[in-house]
Amino acid sequence: ADIISTVEFNHTGELLATGDKGGRVVIFQREQESKQQPQRRGEYNVYSTFQSHEPEFDYLKSLEIEEKINKIRWLPQHNAAYFLLSTNDKTVKLWKVSERDKRPEGYNLKDEDGRLRDPSMITTLRVPVLRPMDLMVEATPRRVFANAHTYHINSISVNSDYETYMSADDLRINLWNFEITNQSFNIVDIKPANMEELTEVITAAEFHPHHCNAFVYSSSKGTIRLCDMRAAALCDRHAKFFEEPEDPSNRSFFSEIISSISDVKFSHSGRYILTRDYLTVKVWDLNMENRPMETYQVHDYLRSKLCSLYENDCIFDKFECVWNGSDSVIMTGSYNNFFRMFDRNTKRDVTLEASRENSKPRAVLKPRKVCVGGKRRKDEISVDSLDFSKKILHTAWHPSENIIAVAATNNLYIFQDKVN
Repeated sequence: ADIISTVEFNHTGELLATGDKGGRVVIFQREQESKQQPQRRGEYNVYSTFQSHEPEFDYLKSLEIEEKINKIRWLPQHNAAYFLLSTNDKTVKLWKVSERDKRPEGYNLKDEDGRLRDPSMITTLRVPVLRPMDLMVEATPRRVFANAHTYHINSISVNSDYETYMSADDLRINLWNFEITNQSFNIVDIKPANMEELTEVITAAEFHPHHCNAFVYSSSKGTIRLCDMRAAALCDRHAKFFEEPEDPSNRSFFSEIISSISDVKFSHSGRYILTRDYLTVKVWDLNMENRPMETYQVHDYLRSKLCSLYENDCIFDKFECVWNGSDSVIMTGSYNNFFRMFDRNTKRDVTLEASRENSKPRAVLKPRKVCVGGKRRKDEISVDSLDFSKKILHTAWHPSENIIAVAATNNLYIFQDKVN
């Protein structure tokens, strides 16, 4: 139940939210920098924990609905409270997280325990006062957006107008208004009339960071579609279609499975799209549809291991990818608790490991190398001894600083760049 299933920084980076398989959301808050303890810069401590979703049962379909949190998305902060969206397979919820450090005392109609008083006993009029109390962080559900998805929700994305958001499942994408919970607008529907003709499913979707009319969604066939809501109400016909033609010499039994895109992310500038498939991350320019600008091999040494990865179901793992704040570095996860970073400017890449042994406070992470065959050097790890049960699927990058959050099974690691 405590396996982390999503990680997300808020827009300032002061808060970091994680969701887990048990339906819980844990929010961490960054410590304020103090002159006495400058080394505590960037330390995150638990701020609030609440149960977001409960397990349910769909009696019509005889299906259990897991409580697992699939995605969390923050809304920009406009007052003292924080708002976030969380979703499981079927239901999206809007949560308000607020602080309370005062409580009212001196009610006229109630006593201090909250019991109603006998009106005939009230002889004086009291003015209630606010008294200080220990800080309490409360999470309250403000909206519940349910009953709109037949299939499992894989993505939610807040629009840049901050009035609407979308939720995507395997075959449909719905547009919601934050104020309206009982109806949504279907903007993409790829369900065929005959389900036996189904050839692809939607795997991820995201709104453009600046243009509220544009969004992208990726498919299990390795394609990306950019849609414009100004063109038509139903965006079944895309504005742009991004696909890399397959090299026939590389074709194999696993080609279709490993080309399925597991995550799609707009760059902060809105000019580029980042996609992750099983073996690579790719950067696409919105103005060039026929091939990606950049392709980075995440773990090419697994190409010879696809057969055993298929047998143990690892080939279906859905890795996520993220940009840093300036869109110059991208990060994604791998196996053996490894995660990879690619610098787009210098073309250098590094493999780092998130593990308890090497994650002492203020320790410097050493780059790791995987050796494919032949003689293994002292600091290398053999591809045959990688642990495929340890995988980093979910990562997040602070919006403006070099602070990253890495979820490794039920552990959350937070790393920051070295301070001289």
